[in-house]
Amino acid sequence: MKQAIVTGGAGGLGADIATRLDAAGYRVGVLDLTAEAVAATARNLSNGIGLVADVRDSVSIEQALADFGETPDLFVNNAGIVRFGAFHEQSVPDLRDVLEVNLLGSCICAKQVAGAMIERGSGHIVNITSVNGVHPAPSIGTYGAAKAALQSLTQLWANEWGPHGIRVNAIAPGFIDAGMSKPIFENPKVREVRSGGVPLRAIGTADDISGALLFLDSDDAGYITGHELVVDGGVINSVLMHLPRE
Repeated sequence: MKQAIVTGGAGGLGADIATRLDAAGYRVGVLDLTAEAVAATARNLSNGIGLVADVRDSVSIEQALADFGETPDLFVNNAGIVRFGAFHEQSVPDLRDVLEVNLLGSCICAKQVAGAMIERGSGHIVNITSVNGVHPAPSIGTYGAAKAALQSLTQLWANEWGPHGIRVNAIAPGFIDAGMSKPIFENPKVREVRSGGVPLRAIGTADDISGALLFLDSDDAGYITGHELVVDGGVINSVLMHLPRE
């Protein structure tokens, strides 16, 4: 049985990913901040274990890995937050919090789990980035910058840890009706406008992300590392569609 840990796994997209991995036969560690939410999500899995930890705290992550009891075959860096608003109006604590959770937290987790994977000689880390790391939307503060940096680290870690049998990849979701984006698509007008701007004319789902994750973690993708798989229905490549010649 393959072993996986999902950070930010107690809710939103993380819980959806954990559920899909569980259905695919993985033993899943649900890692998140709140004990009650962690326990509730883990209870809904056939082979889940709750791990209460703060991704910004290396001691906390080290303990969570020990509590999991196995070196994971797959580690999903999914934990993330966003603060909306004009950049110059955001508080310094907001700017710092987004960087610490999305970027530093992913670094801490990857560093901690990579040591165990190197010792074993195998493993796979998948970072959940964002199309905002490729082309940032306005009013997202340091979120896009954190995701862009995480993509750069995906390449760095793939190079450094590849000789030890570890693959490192990233998935960049686009307009996905899950997680932090879910409230956005509850507005039917926003949903209509956004789906109309996607070449595939649809908003993505959590299954689109977890399906990409399962592919990247499969034997069929065993020679893929250092890659960011953009799952966005083509939206980041569609600018010329909206700028007609006539």
